[in-house]
Amino acid sequence: MDSRTGLPVVGMVGGGQLARMTHQAAIALGQSLRVLATSPDDGAALVAADTVIGQHTDLEALRRFAKGCDVVTFDHEHVPGDHIRALEADGVTIHPSSDALVHAQNKRVMRDRLTAMGVPSPAWAPVTEAADVARFAADHGPTVVVKAATGGYDGRGVWLLSDPAEVAPLLASGVPLIVEEKVRLRRELAAVVARSPWGQVAAYPVVETVQRDGICVEVLAPAPALTADRAVQAQELAIRIATALGVVGVLAVELFETAGGDLLVNELAMRPHNSGHWTIEGARTSQFEQHLRAVLDYPLGATSLTAPAVCMANVLGGAPGGPTIDERLHHLLAADPGIRVHLYGKQPRPGRKLGHVTALGEDMAEVRTRAATAARWLQEGVGP
Repeated sequence: MDSRTGLPVVGMVGGGQLARMTHQAAIALGQSLRVLATSPDDGAALVAADTVIGQHTDLEALRRFAKGCDVVTFDHEHVPGDHIRALEADGVTIHPSSDALVHAQNKRVMRDRLTAMGVPSPAWAPVTEAADVARFAADHGPTVVVKAATGGYDGRGVWLLSDPAEVAPLLASGVPLIVEEKVRLRRELAAVVARSPWGQVAAYPVVETVQRDGICVEVLAPAPALTADRAVQAQELAIRIATALGVVGVLAVELFETAGGDLLVNELAMRPHNSGHWTIEGARTSQFEQHLRAVLDYPLGATSLTAPAVCMANVLGGAPGGPTIDERLHHLLAADPGIRVHLYGKQPRPGRKLGHVTALGEDMAEVRTRAATAARWLQEGVGP
């Protein structure tokens, strides 16, 4: 408990943009989020006064950080599971717990559990040798998807293979692998929910996520042309998973909508997620405030839309040169006073997520055009 405010202290391991935006939400609840960052230049470290510098792979650094925190949570899944269990053995309250978080850290563990639950998922198999991929491809090929069981994100750790022999160098690297069928999909969706320790749940409208080169570039809320029955099915599936795994906090369930209209679970994230950034302006309660409410066991907030159509577009690093970011902001805000800009305090490099923009309105096509134009201008200095 913070002796100055009389309010609980939430510690977030990781100093990236998720911690930065969670810190902003914490201020409205009377708090200043405590952040474990690897560098003073991390996005959250630039804005959060209570920042501790340390490595998330260092157990003693984690122990020092957790001292004085009422609850510890995460802005990424890369803290070693043994370290989380050690903190729990020390009596630290961790949300989500090690038993829940492992399903977001290890795709094989996730697939095993979801399969046992009967959750609709792509066909898959563990991989220990090239013959495993060959056997799987014989039934589900010719092209299959090989994934690193741990450590992959934003398209990293995913390989599309048309020849099973191509898996040999991946096996030689020692990376634990699984293989999945290449799903014939119509689009990708995401169902974001939150769950508190006593079991209250809240579900956001289901969104469509648009991917390019393995990176989410747009989120459309609500997902266009998604029937009410299918949206409820996705929300109920996410709530079922959150409850069964004992998730506390935000859970993002990434989904494939197949060409035939079925929903298959792709991946899980147990933290605020890129598919929920639109909620800062587009929902009554942002996913960042919701995550704080959940881990503190506060009543959860309303999740309804604030406008009929919301589009979030990621701002990626472009080629160097052109107008400065200050000049780009000046012209963008003059051209579209209603656009909302979130920059993460990162040094630019090509393809890096530097921020996002959100547009709200009555028509999805119109807000999508505005968001894409704004993101392109901030990224490339072209337009608006």
